[in-house]
Amino acid sequence: MRKLPNLTENFLGRAIEALETEAFAGVFFQWLVRCFEIDNTTMLAYFQNRPPQLLFSHAQEKRVHEKLESNYLTGAYLLDPFHDLHIQRAPAGLHRMRDIAPDQFLRNEYYSVYYRRTTLIDELAYVAYPSEGVSVHVCLGRDASSGRVFSTRDMERAEQIAPIACALIARNWSGLRTSGDFKDSAVSDGLRARMDSDHGISLTPRQAEIALLILKGHSSASIAMRLEISPQTVKVFRKQLYRKCEISSQAELFSLMMPVLTTLKF
Repeated sequence: MRKLPNLTENFLGRAIEALETEAFAGVFFQWLVRCFEIDNTTMLAYFQNRPPQLLFSHAQEKRVHEKLESNYLTGAYLLDPFHDLHIQRAPAGLHRMRDIAPDQFLRNEYYSVYYRRTTLIDELAYVAYPSEGVSVHVCLGRDASSGRVFSTRDMERAEQIAPIACALIARNWSGLRTSGDFKDSAVSDGLRARMDSDHGISLTPRQAEIALLILKGHSSASIAMRLEISPQTVKVFRKQLYRKCEISSQAELFSLMMPVLTTLKF
């Protein structure tokens, strides 16, 4: 393992000094990479009434952020497990992608079309809530540049500094504001309206809800648990959905609905 310079405390001090300045994000990342080995970072703010805001990014592997602005920020974020943390008001702290992703995330089209192309192998995020309705995620990843996942030691160190990291995040971006109350129902309602106007397909609220969960990578069993209905009922709704859309696979569902999702405004 590469030996890290013993400058951790110095960079933490610099990050504290840089609070509420434009220099903070870069210096904050410099502190983090001296705590444990990180290949890249994507710092995002999620809101209730508009798409995410990119606060800072850095990666040696260009593919990590190649489609960030053109794909992710324009609609793909609605299918992302980290955005789901924002919707669910997950506790502030450290979250790892493999722990929060739906059970079929690695098999869904969002992963195949967007996430896998980033070359990300492992990802975690510090999540903080600097103001009402706003969450800031400092995502830290391992990608093709190292080809390794975070080790047990890395995760222990990441957990150890989580209270400091989250406190700094909340303090620095406390000026971010939003309004409204964003819920999955807002997405499903918007999806229903656009599917009707653009394609002449009239979905029921439950069909639209299940469509979104399928696109996020949930299996029928996982959807059943989330909606508190039986797996068999989910399968019935899924068949109805596919029949109404005249499709037969998740890939076709993604191709049909992803362009619609990118047009939704919140």
